[in-house]
Amino acid sequence: MSHISPAQLKSLLDQDASIAVIDVRTPLEFDEVHVPEARSIPLDALAPKRRIENGELPAKEPIYILCHSGARAQKAADQFQAAGYENTVVVEGGTQAWINANLPVIRGEAKVISLERQVRIAAGALVFTGVALGWFVHPGFFGLSAFVGAGLVFAGITDWCGMGLLIAKAPWNQRSSS
Repeated sequence: MSHISPAQLKSLLDQDASIAVIDVRTPLEFDEVHVPEARSIPLDALAPKRRIENGELPAKEPIYILCHSGARAQKAADQFQAAGYENTVVVEGGTQAWINANLPVIRGEAKVISLERQVRIAAGALVFTGVALGWFVHPGFFGLSAFVGAGLVFAGITDWCGMGLLIAKAPWNQRSSS
């Protein structure tokens, strides 16, 4: 696995637009804004081995992976590596770095909140609720804040966020069938 800057990837795409570029953000994040050549394959539905065996993704050529800022792309590259495929390239800084480099994007009409922001909002709301209930209702509710805090520490140490995975599956993060 290696890394590439958005400008370097754009240069490669200018030479060969058939390069495999996948975006592992949620479908709604992808619909809001994405690299024109990117294909949406959410991290929670990646299944690298199956997609390569089915021919959805190339077995021999590099696969360029991006997300919002790079963290989920790195997790996707790790999944490919665990499946025995090491020819992945993570786009440094993800879609945000692509936008900051003033490279072309496709923008949808909907405005969505990134998964990372949704996790911060949910964690903050749970901590606040735990403290408020602990103060005004029963001290046992302080445990909710402690649980969320422990989860955030665990996520920081292991780089695995259960709350993020859960929120990614929430109805508002899915495309509507209409």
